[in-house]
Amino acid sequence: MIHLNRMDVDNVEGGVNASLDIEQSLLQQFSCMGTTDKDELIQQLQKLLGSPTQLNHSTAAFFLDMNNWNLQAAICSYLDIETPNVLPSMSLLSDPDTSETENIEPNTRFQKSWHISNSGNDTWPVGCYIQCSDGDSFGGERVQLPPLQPGHGIHVAIVMNSPTVPGIYQSKWRACTPSGSYFGDAMWTILTVVEQGTIELTEQLSHFNELGAIPPLEPQVTNPFFPFTLPKENKDSAPPDGMC
Repeated sequence: MIHLNRMDVDNVEGGVNASLDIEQSLLQQFSCMGTTDKDELIQQLQKLLGSPTQLNHSTAAFFLDMNNWNLQAAICSYLDIETPNVLPSMSLLSDPDTSETENIEPNTRFQKSWHISNSGNDTWPVGCYIQCSDGDSFGGERVQLPPLQPGHGIHVAIVMNSPTVPGIYQSKWRACTPSGSYFGDAMWTILTVVEQGTIELTEQLSHFNELGAIPPLEPQVTNPFFPFTLPKENKDSAPPDGMC
């Protein structure tokens, strides 16, 4: 895996040399790759430019298609467009809806939300969005993000639908630039899909346990002027009226 370090623009000559070194290294790596399979070319482009977590499938396919599926030309095009740009910053502040192991019944519609913020120094560019980057999307669609100013936050909500088969499922979501590069913290949705009626049965059992709980003891009557507890009157041993 090759990590592309951002060039220092204060030293123009050093930046040019660094760019040439990067291109020479990339050319040397893919010079031995002679495949014409499109899926394989997409994977190679993702690997050479970082990893699939930094360059998604559709963006890699776009650059390859734009350059007639020439790997060398696609890499040069990507570096020309993306390398000078600094990616936006995003931080996940909270996951307010549920825990990571939410129990839910099959084929149930629900809403997932995250509280995120712009943790960088620049306003997000117009056209950023959030999409599923790995796992099951649960039918959720991409959500457009506003050009959020630095230090500001926003709640992002996505409507999803639980799978029809019981099991444990996970979904990873990322923020993307308009060109498809991921940035910021990852956001997760992890579901435990249970059999139909399981949640209702669990709630009923919990209710029965509450009904069968031992009631609290009655408080004893005390006299504030005496440090000891006054005994309760026993009606069976009390003398008849008028005897005292």
